[in-house]
Amino acid sequence: PAPQPPAAARPKTLSVTEVEVLIRDPYAIYARRVLGLRPLDPLRGDADARARGTVLHRVMEKFVTETKAGLPDRAAALQQLMALTDAVLAEEAPWPAARRLWRARMARVAEFFLATEAQRRAMGAPEILESLGEWVVPGTDVTLRGKGDRIDRLEDGRLAIYDYKTGTPPDAKEEKHFAKQLWLMALMAEGSSFGLPPGQIVGHAAYIGLGASPVVLGHDVDRAELAEVAAAFRRRLLHMAAPESGFPSRRAVKTTRFAGDFDQLARYGEWDETQAP
Repeated sequence: PAPQPPAAARPKTLSVTEVEVLIRDPYAIYARRVLGLRPLDPLRGDADARARGTVLHRVMEKFVTETKAGLPDRAAALQQLMALTDAVLAEEAPWPAARRLWRARMARVAEFFLATEAQRRAMGAPEILESLGEWVVPGTDVTLRGKGDRIDRLEDGRLAIYDYKTGTPPDAKEEKHFAKQLWLMALMAEGSSFGLPPGQIVGHAAYIGLGASPVVLGHDVDRAELAEVAAAFRRRLLHMAAPESGFPSRRAVKTTRFAGDFDQLARYGEWDETQAP
């Protein structure tokens, strides 16, 4: 299935995280933004990846806020980080087993985070944390919305965009073709989102992966590459708005092992990915 809704019904708003969905499974965007459907929440909250992500982001926000003036020595920083972890888990995680598990995971990555945090502080200073932003994409009538995990001001006056991940961050190939989050956040920052004044330049962007194998995947922002991402994004949004284009289901899903939220609606199983939409 690749439904073709009329132009007036097509999405006028997207979140940054929905852009990868638009690339991988356009039908899910059709279901969310055209039909206005959402999966029902479970009757009881689960200790799932989303809940763990909420806890991680809250801990990071509190720690960076409390240490904006400067990092304490390593032992004191470790104690402060784990104390904040305990406080956030008590507030956000009503599952005793999950609290113990997630605390143990934080303890395993804490030294890595503090070591790399010292490197980030040497490059610049935190300026914006967990801030909502909106950006009307030039040349389109689509508004892009997103939450910036963290934006630092580098020593040379440029910005650094950081995004925390509880799992494995996307590799270079994924980032090139699907995971545009950091690039889009950079475009939003340079477009005066997140309360930033005009004329900002993003110089660095990185994923801070705090999963089982902690890693920082970052790169300096190449101006030509950023302009290419902006042009490609604009073309994709114009294609999405064109009445003759469809919203195919499961166009390029990352893995076929898991069902999508709207596979049943798309009657997946009566067809498979080998067939043309």
